[in-house]
Amino acid sequence: MTPFTYERAGSPAEAAATAARTPGAKFIAGGTNLLDLMKLQIETPSHLIDVNGLSLDTIASTQDGGLRIGALVSNTNLAADARVRRDYPLLSRALLAGASGQLRNKATTAGNLLQRTRCPYFYDTAQPCNKRHPGSGCSAIGGVTRQLGVIGTSEACIATHPSDMAVALSALDATVETVKADGATRRIPMADFHRLPGDTPHIETALEEGELITAVVLPKPVGGRHIYRKVRDRASYAFALVSVGAIIQPDGTGRVALGGVAHKPWRLRAAEAELPRGAHAVVERLLADARPTRDNAFKITLVERTLKAVLHEARG
Repeated sequence: MTPFTYERAGSPAEAAATAARTPGAKFIAGGTNLLDLMKLQIETPSHLIDVNGLSLDTIASTQDGGLRIGALVSNTNLAADARVRRDYPLLSRALLAGASGQLRNKATTAGNLLQRTRCPYFYDTAQPCNKRHPGSGCSAIGGVTRQLGVIGTSEACIATHPSDMAVALSALDATVETVKADGATRRIPMADFHRLPGDTPHIETALEEGELITAVVLPKPVGGRHIYRKVRDRASYAFALVSVGAIIQPDGTGRVALGGVAHKPWRLRAAEAELPRGAHAVVERLLADARPTRDNAFKITLVERTLKAVLHEARG
């Protein structure tokens, strides 16, 4: 690893201020993604700010009947929480579909949202990658693209976001709470939190320099059938080729978010209006602007088949 300095933060505002004024600083909590990237020299922070002591590891009810999930709540504890299992089972199921039990024990809510792509060219430091070195090029374009994006891509990047949890939070209309370097707080809707690659794929979220996630807030439960279906190359410890997170109401209306197809969880409310007409109508609208490659064009069909299975399950 490249040498780095280290400190424990005393408060969220202090952590954000330190990160903003220290070039090359990174927050560290569970470290399940960051430490791997440091070992590979993909991430080379000059300073680590340990946020584990900031008491952001609780789940509390909100006044409007929702839940506020602390940024440091582990994936295991979040998936097992009785309120989440009862009122937001989509989130619990998505979490349990990700990683391994050991990783879920350490991985945090904020860290899950901030994990970086698993594009093989991003992990191969011998290959050009605009996420690692802006302007160097995208080796995935023209390369092996089976696992990569089919929609929302650009000439600079076709990577996908790997988080299962983020797909569920998108369908649940969650909000990300943060503290900025000046101590001000803000709320970012999940729909706006992750960015599409455009010409700047290295800028992956709406966070400002030094901004720290403090919580994720779920609105009041909406009921309905909560289903998370993940299609992958093996039964465990694999990222999604395609995933569908859905909340389907008895009248056939609902919400649908996709994973494994884009740089962020993919959800279009206009497509959800087609749910009573069936999976094909939804996918036609949801993936209307898709630009698949020869290797991953199968994902379009796979999305439709997976959504059909989800709707069949929702009908009981």
